[in-house]
Amino acid sequence: MTDNFDDFETIIGLEVHAQLKTKSKMYCRCDADYVNAEPNTHCCPVCMGMPGTLPTVNQQAVEYAAMTALALNCEIAKFTKFDRKNYNYPDLMKGYQISQYDLPIGQHGWLTVDTEKGTRKIGINRCHMEEDVGKLVHHGKGANAYTLLDINRAGMPLLEIVSEPDMRSPEEARQYLVKLRSILWYTGVSNASMEEGSFRCDANISIRPRGTDKLLTKVEIKNVNSFRGVFRALEYEEIRQRKIFSEGGKIIQETRGWSDAEGKTFSQRSKEEANDYRYFPEPDIPPITPTREWVEEVRAKLPELPDARRDRFMEQYGLSSYDASLLTSTREMADYYEDLVKVINAPATAKDGANWMLGGVSTILNEETIDIKQFAEKIGVEALAGLISQVANKVVTANTGKEVLNEMFKTGKSAKAIIEEKGLAQISDEGALDQAIDDAIKANPQAVADFKAGKTQSVRFLVGQVMKLTKGRANPNLVTDMINKKLGEL
Repeated sequence: MTDNFDDFETIIGLEVHAQLKTKSKMYCRCDADYVNAEPNTHCCPVCMGMPGTLPTVNQQAVEYAAMTALALNCEIAKFTKFDRKNYNYPDLMKGYQISQYDLPIGQHGWLTVDTEKGTRKIGINRCHMEEDVGKLVHHGKGANAYTLLDINRAGMPLLEIVSEPDMRSPEEARQYLVKLRSILWYTGVSNASMEEGSFRCDANISIRPRGTDKLLTKVEIKNVNSFRGVFRALEYEEIRQRKIFSEGGKIIQETRGWSDAEGKTFSQRSKEEANDYRYFPEPDIPPITPTREWVEEVRAKLPELPDARRDRFMEQYGLSSYDASLLTSTREMADYYEDLVKVINAPATAKDGANWMLGGVSTILNEETIDIKQFAEKIGVEALAGLISQVANKVVTANTGKEVLNEMFKTGKSAKAIIEEKGLAQISDEGALDQAIDDAIKANPQAVADFKAGKTQSVRFLVGQVMKLTKGRANPNLVTDMINKKLGEL
């Protein structure tokens, strides 16, 4: 027993369920686009578990599963089969789930995450296909409480991605989820939306005395619905477990939920023994034997993945690792940036394009709660390139350019039209700036005295005053030169 929390090491493994973006469900032909549909309108006897029905495998789902496994550096099985996972729960009408047990489609993969200590490789234990369950909708409270069942989600194709217990902190777990979602987005196999429930995470966490291989009791945290929630739940849980052990208590093997409002995990049910799902091979679906030729065909469909694209952006466009990582966080963002670079004209550069994407554009995305595709509907790459050109050619200042960008988003007008209509063009005529500079110098005698005393930062103050007087339109470099000259003559 120890009183020092730092004497413990945190061990985390994640199980992620990602809905595959197919047109129909996993084992039947029901329309998979159910999110905004009326309850129980996207179902049939197969996904309702009616006796005598026969499932058939969605070939597109198999290809998407293999594509994801390859993107995660997994080995694709030469022989893979489906199994029945037996358990009773109201949202599982058949009383069993068609899943994969001992022979999944992909195994022994990995992905990397960036940490403060450098890049770490996180192992992928397996990727296997299964079907989603229905959704229980709870209403009322107390004696008036009741639950309804919506079957629309039942039978949706799921890919379960199980990591090795290689993560050592909540932040590494968060980074793993961000990277995994990015890969799913790039491959186009899943919407991977936690908000819509198409990307769900269960976390297993335990601790052990640092320097030993002895794991203490593992706790599972179920269905946290945001990356921030996963981070906070794991952070709370590692502290809770360390505190229990340090005080001589016993950590109970259990499933815990997460209350975002209260900022803590809570017990849901104990798991003193492993569940006995009585797996056995699914008798109605034949095994799959992927050929090497088919695997290579699927591999050829893989796009350039986030890490490779980030590295290329750094080399090709001279971007920092940080900027390149942000620009390649989604395939759509990276595509927009590359299209932008193609139409940017000198003296504007690819770096200028990156600065605008990560500055003014990202500000609008955050404030409006939209993605880059929605932004592009308002401001296409040629329109944004036009604004960047106006700034690079010193027609307007960078600060004025941000105002123009906001106006472009609101009105759909071009940067040139807005600049002309509002008279925002930068003032680069010495005669036009002369009076404003004289007024700034006259109104700030202390700044003049500071300059004469050798405090050159007073020039920056006076430049700021001129910018205010000209409403941000003055050419700051020209103003700086003119102020230095005038003060030198005093």
